[in-house]
Amino acid sequence: MVSQRIIVKNPTGLHLRPAGILCREAMKFQSSVTFSFRNTTANAKSVLSVLGACVKSGDEVEFICDGPDENEALAAIIKIIEDGLGE
Repeated sequence: MVSQRIIVKNPTGLHLRPAGILCREAMKFQSSVTFSFRNTTANAKSVLSVLGACVKSGDEVEFICDGPDENEALAAIIKIIEDGLGE
């Protein structure tokens, strides 16, 4: 299991379009990809779960990847968030 904290920097947070981009990226990997925010844990492979977390710009989340390709999954997730999730 690997994890990393990151601040969501895109101006609108994880609304529908960025949540879809995040989910598509997470689904490329066999590992489970979740994130913790406040008192909740969300499945990064589920758009509804990501939207339900209500992550806004400037919020810090911790991504947790667990499985055979966990390092690659975490690196890819962190990269797309740093790149602004398409915005």
